[in-house]
Amino acid sequence: MKSTLPKLILSSTLLLGSYASALDIDVKIINVNKGIWFTPLLVCAHTADAKLFTAGQPASMSLQKMAEGGDISDLVTDLNTAGANLKENPAGGLLAPGTSTTTTLNTDSGNDYLSIAAMMLPTNDGFVAMNAVKIPTTPGVYKYELNAHDAGTEANNEIINGAGAPGVLGIPGDPSGTGGTGATGLSATAEGFVHIHRGNIGDFNSTAGLSDLNAQTHRFLNPVASVIITVK
Repeated sequence: MKSTLPKLILSSTLLLGSYASALDIDVKIINVNKGIWFTPLLVCAHTADAKLFTAGQPASMSLQKMAEGGDISDLVTDLNTAGANLKENPAGGLLAPGTSTTTTLNTDSGNDYLSIAAMMLPTNDGFVAMNAVKIPTTPGVYKYELNAHDAGTEANNEIINGAGAPGVLGIPGDPSGTGGTGATGLSATAEGFVHIHRGNIGDFNSTAGLSDLNAQTHRFLNPVASVIITVK
C-alpha cells in the first residue's frame, strides 16, 4: 500500500509555516493637532483588496457614515465580512489633541495591510486615515505621518449643527464646547470624491461671520497624526 506519510508531513510543515509568518504588531496613534479631535478610531489589519477607499473615487456609504458623523459600525461590518483583524475605539472615546492611544493587532490569514480611520472634529466630512499600507515584516519600530482626507460627501460650510439655516447640514458639536456663532456659512459644494482635505478656514468673528470655526484654534495642516508601528 502506498504510504501517505510524506504528504502529511509536508502539509504539517506548510501549516506551521503559515502560522510562523503571522506577526503581532503594536500600533500607536498620536493626534498632533492643536484644536482637532478624533472620533472613535478604527484600526485594522486586512488583505490588500479590503482598503477603505480609493482617492479620486466616490466614498462608500460606510465611509460617508464615518466621515460625516464618526460612526464606524458599517466599516467594521464590511471589514469583518472580509475576514480582517480589527480593533474598535482603542482610546475608549474621543482622542484629544496632543494625546495618543495604542492597540495590538495580528497579521494572520494574510491580513498584512494596515488601515486606520476616524472623523476629525470639528469638520464637515474630514477624516484622518491610513489606507492599506503594507505592514513591515522585519522586527523594529516604524513611523508614519497621516494626512487629513475629505470624503467629498458634504459641503464644507463650517456650520455647527443647529447654528445655521434650517435643513443645512453641518458639523457635529465641537468637543471643546464651542457652539455655533451665528455664522452664515461658507459657500461650498460636496466634491463627490475622496481627496486630501483643504483644512478648515474659520474666521475670528465669535458672534457672526462666515464660519462657526475659529481660524486660530480649528485650522490645521497636514500631517494631522503620527503612527508608530512596532513589529515584534
